[in-house]
Amino acid sequence: MSRRHLSCRRPLLATLAAFAVLTGTAAAAPADTPRAPAAAATPLGALDDTYYQDALGKTGTALKGALHTIISDQSTLTYSQVWDALKDTDEDPSNSSNVILLYSGRSEPKSDNGGGTDQWNREHVWAKSHGDFGTATGPGTDIHHLRPADVSVNSIRGNKDFDNGGSEVSGAPGNYTDSDSFEPRDAVKGDVARMILYMAVRYEGDDSFADLEPNDQVSNGSAPNIGRLSVLKAWSQEDPPDTFEKRRNDVIFDQYQHNRNPFVDHPEWVDAIW
Repeated sequence: MSRRHLSCRRPLLATLAAFAVLTGTAAAAPADTPRAPAAAATPLGALDDTYYQDALGKTGTALKGALHTIISDQSTLTYSQVWDALKDTDEDPSNSSNVILLYSGRSEPKSDNGGGTDQWNREHVWAKSHGDFGTATGPGTDIHHLRPADVSVNSIRGNKDFDNGGSEVSGAPGNYTDSDSFEPRDAVKGDVARMILYMAVRYEGDDSFADLEPNDQVSNGSAPNIGRLSVLKAWSQEDPPDTFEKRRNDVIFDQYQHNRNPFVDHPEWVDAIW
């Protein structure tokens, strides 16, 4: 981890500790109390005073550039490590032995991961062929856009862009697809939008990977683009971050990559940039 990242996180952790004492959450839990996956989200004020301080007050390309610098300071995972990470980030709040699958919403045992029918695998929300990054460490293993998904539904989504419409997906009510696009269920429309826009800010072409950018079309093929931007923006407004998405952002920040999805913390930055 870089010095810059450490210097940012130390005051943040100190602030969070103080916040816990003031709110009475610092008391030790009984020894037999199970771990609660739906922990309170990180206080936004503490993040703004530390993590996001260089982005506040900016809009447009200036905001996008500042956020790119901030979130590019991260730890990376191998594709194999992603399996275990997703078992933490997407844990079912009602059953710590399970994960919640992105598109179907089904609660599935963590151990039932693999490539078989009705198992769950690793879905690249920004399809890895859009920019040809595969499963290479970097965008191919960035768990801010990797989610557990039913193997069959993942295959149906494939590398399609996101848009409204189509026929309902078998085995995943509320999801729709046609020849060139995929529409996720209402409960995760905003999640999908914010993951796509995170990738567009994080990967700007200043490393060995393509400059990933959203556009307002579908059928993008292998170009480093995903659409439709206008639909994604609408989805982000219609489905604001919930407790599950906020917790996921915290777990990735605290335990794995040590960077955040800024659009989960500040959904208003979507319109401020695009």
